[in-house]
Amino acid sequence: MADHYAILGVSKNANEAEIKKAYRQQARKYHPDQNPDNPEAEAKFKEVANAYEVLGDPERRSRYDRYGDDGLGGQGGGAGGNPFGANLGDIFETFFGGGGNPFGGGARGPSGPPRGEDLETVLDIDLSAAVFGGEQTVSVKTAVACEPCDTTGAEPDTGTSTCTECNGAGQVQRVRQSILGQMVTTAQCPTCSGRGKTIDQPCKSCRGEGRQLEEVSYTVDVPAGVDSGSTLRLTGRGAAGPHGGRQGDLYVHINVEEHKLFERVGSDLLLLQPIGVVQAALGVELEIPTLEEPETLVIPAGTNSGRRFRLRSMGVPHVNGRGRGDLIVELVVKTPTDLSDEEEALLRQFAELRSETVAPPDPGFFGKVKSAFK
Repeated sequence: MADHYAILGVSKNANEAEIKKAYRQQARKYHPDQNPDNPEAEAKFKEVANAYEVLGDPERRSRYDRYGDDGLGGQGGGAGGNPFGANLGDIFETFFGGGGNPFGGGARGPSGPPRGEDLETVLDIDLSAAVFGGEQTVSVKTAVACEPCDTTGAEPDTGTSTCTECNGAGQVQRVRQSILGQMVTTAQCPTCSGRGKTIDQPCKSCRGEGRQLEEVSYTVDVPAGVDSGSTLRLTGRGAAGPHGGRQGDLYVHINVEEHKLFERVGSDLLLLQPIGVVQAALGVELEIPTLEEPETLVIPAGTNSGRRFRLRSMGVPHVNGRGRGDLIVELVVKTPTDLSDEEEALLRQFAELRSETVAPPDPGFFGKVKSAFK
């Protein structure tokens, strides 16, 4: 009895994604196109395909786990006469990228002028624009439709000819041999790029591309609450495709510049608010700056440095929900360093009243020199 798990190199507890990944790796390794005139590789390829046929189907895998190959009803080598079972589409996806029917029927391959490229740009905004949102302008250098030739790529009053490679179909077929027999793939014609026609006399402005480079500005609607790293997609604002192909998309990456007062912490804003020693000791009403109108904050007496106060709903709006974060005010008690003689005398008197030991008065330069020789 064949051990299908061992053939694919997976454990019996492997999930569907792990089995499929292992199958693709093995199938690519042993595919006859990669190993021409190698009967051992061809036999291994069939063995791998057979193992995936069993393990890739949940119902057949369950029967195999319980009864082995005997539980498959004699279909261990392929269901319904198909040597690769019901998962034949996975084989085509593995080797042809899932891009259409490999036998040439059904869905057609790409045709017509190709789509334009997607573009990327960075939009720098300040914190207020990020918090409240609004319209912003971005400029990009991009491909736009060529006006002189009206995107045809041909000089005015000149014509086009039927493409000799695809005979006007815009697509070409390729035939390849495999263990399944002849396989036909359909792809865009490389000569005419799917148009079915070639240009007799290319446009001088765009050199036959049907598009040319220009600096273009777009208006971006920035939602309230965005942060650095957010990306906005502008559909149809990328480069124009050649020969009238539709435009790609423009991806705008947001960069929020640092603010001189506020630091963003998720949906909250943090403000370091300086306060004097006496204000912290006796209490005070402070006017606190915000991104809108100033707010009055009452500081109680005896407040220490580092204490935080929270102003509700004064922060950043939630992009994907309702409400806003908060504004957090953190107090920083500042010690005075430029005391006058009178201020120093008052502080020494205050220290004496509180029985606090402090450094003696500064004796001055000559006093310091005299002390050094004692």
